[in-house]
This record gives sequence, C-alpha cells and structure tokens, in this order.
Amino acid sequence: MGAYILRRILLMIPTLFGIMAISFAVIQFAPGGPVEQVIAKLTNQGGSDRLGGGGGDAGGSNFDVAGDVSSKYRGAQGLDPEFIKKLEKQFGFDKPPLERFGMMLWNYARFDFGNSYFRDISVLNLILEKMPVSISIGLWITLLSYLISIPLGIRKAVKDGTPFDVWTSGVVIVGYAIPGFLFGILLMVLFAGGSFWDWFPLRGIVSDNWDQLSWPARIADYIWHMTLPLTALVLSAFATTTLLTKNSFLEEIRKQYVVTARAKGLSERQVLYGHVFRNAMLIVIAGFPGAFISAFFTGSLLIENIFSLDGLGLLGFRSVVERDYPVVFANLYIFSLLGLFIGLLSDLMYTWVDPRIDFERRDI
Repeated sequence: MGAYILRRILLMIPTLFGIMAISFAVIQFAPGGPVEQVIAKLTNQGGSDRLGGGGGDAGGSNFDVAGDVSSKYRGAQGLDPEFIKKLEKQFGFDKPPLERFGMMLWNYARFDFGNSYFRDISVLNLILEKMPVSISIGLWITLLSYLISIPLGIRKAVKDGTPFDVWTSGVVIVGYAIPGFLFGILLMVLFAGGSFWDWFPLRGIVSDNWDQLSWPARIADYIWHMTLPLTALVLSAFATTTLLTKNSFLEEIRKQYVVTARAKGLSERQVLYGHVFRNAMLIVIAGFPGAFISAFFTGSLLIENIFSLDGLGLLGFRSVVERDYPVVFANLYIFSLLGLFIGLLSDLMYTWVDPRIDFERRDI
C-alpha cells in the first residue's frame, strides 16, 4: 500500500502542473485584467487629472513617446504612460508570462500566495477568513444528504417495485432535475419576503447581534439563517446517494450468501444489517470524502451568491469578476490539491471498509 500511495502522490505533481498551466494560459487571453480594472475605475471617476507623474495636462509628445504602453489597455488613452508602467509593475505584468508562471509555481510550492490585488490582506488569510462559512455549509449538506439518502435508499431496495419505491423515485428524480440555485430563488421568493411570507432572513449566516445573544439563541439564530440555503442544496444533493444506495443493496440482496443467511433462519433485519449492509455500503462510504468536497467547493457557489453568504464561493466569484488573480489562482491551487488528496483518501477508504481490496495488484 505504501508504494501505491507514493505513486499517487508523485502523479499529483504533473496533474497539478497541468491544471495551473492551462488556467494561466487561458487567463493571458482574458480581457479586462487588473490593470484595466484600475483604469476603468479611475476614468469613471474622472481620475485622469489626479494621477501622479504627468497629470491630465501632459504634452502630446510625452504620450507619443510611450504611446505603445497605454495603447495596450482599453480606456488608457490620455493617461500618463509612466503611471501605466507603475500599475504593470505593481501587478507583476512587467515580466514575461513564462517568468511570472515560474515564480507563481515556486511561491505556491511554498504555500506563499502573496496579497490580494484589491484587498489589504494576504490571500491565505483571506481564504482562512471565508473558509468557516463554506466548511459549515459543506458539513451540513454532506451530513443531511447521507442521513436522508441511506435510510431512504435501503427502504427503496427492500420495497423495490412497490408504490413506495415508485413515488419516492419520482420525488428523487424531480429533486435532482431542479438546479439548487433555482430552488434557492424559489425559496427566497416564497419565504424570505419576496412575494409571499417573510419567515427567514435573506442574507448572512448569523444576525448582526449574534455576539450579544445567549448560546441557545445563537443556535436558533444560526439554524434560522441556514434553513433556506441548506434546503436548496439538500434537495439535489441526496438524489445521487439515494439511488446509489438502493442499487448497491439490490445487487447484494440477490447474491447467494443472502439466500444462505435466510435459509439459516435469520430475520430480515439481521440479514439486511448484519450481512448486506457492510458490502452494500462500501461504495457509498468510500464516496463520503468526495461528496464533502463537492458540497464544500462547488455546490455552494451559486447558493452563497443568492443568499449573500460570505464564504469561499462568493469570494471566488467576486475575485473572478474583479480579476483578482492571486485569489483566483490560490483558490484553484488549493482546491485542486485538496481534490487530488481526497481522491487518494477515497481509495484508502475502500481498503478500510473492505480489506479484501488491494490496490497494490492494480495498475494506476
């Protein structure tokens, strides 16, 4: 097993390199970079006459000398070229792309993500600041989806083909077909003061006076704020696990060892939970880390935006819009690295649940 783990870890290096290289190359062709963002803000505020250096009344010959600098950026005409050069240096765009990419990889290998372009804080501290909200959402979604999916999937397997199995399958399929963000908007319209009832808050994970509340009131306030976002996410999250659990149990129930256990006089409950459960739950339990990562990093992106939850999803969205590249690439690097390790952990979970599985005898 040690050799398998080592090979998987070594394979993470070229995989992570490829992810970062492709993303970096795509960014080079994306319009509206950080320099353009600053220029747009300055020109919209009439800030061309406030810039240091040449100022708004600089002679035309000055712009002709370095016109190639300002002409690279939309809306930069009339701005002091020296100021444009300072912006490029500030954001690191005064260096060739390959040099910038190499420096980024070297810094990221040491988990040095630099500072945000537009926030006076280091990228790592910014991510750690937003992480509790996303972890909270990811943990609750994973826990609730498993608490619903496993009992429901087992019940559907036992009642396969009955009216209960049919109507619950309809509910599961409809829930899976409705996007979480669309259901979140529906919940917001219905229960958050949209057009009907104003029962739940529209934004935030806790109230502004949360620190002043007693502990029971804090718990109630937290649940009050999380009800709508979690409901929107759980609706689609439990569908896949439910069907996976049902199919796994159906496959195991039809095997010969189940027939033998029943022939020995064991009750249906003893057969189901004493023999079938461990084998059927192998793939479900092993998928737990991946399910958490999916809920943690991807599932809450739109929900965080809809309900204004200040987590990693909202941070990533705003960073892309603002072209805050250090935050964008740091999120991509951390999420990719964690996803690769979670994939390895999922494989190790298989061997923990069922020791008969041996990855050493398999080719990667």
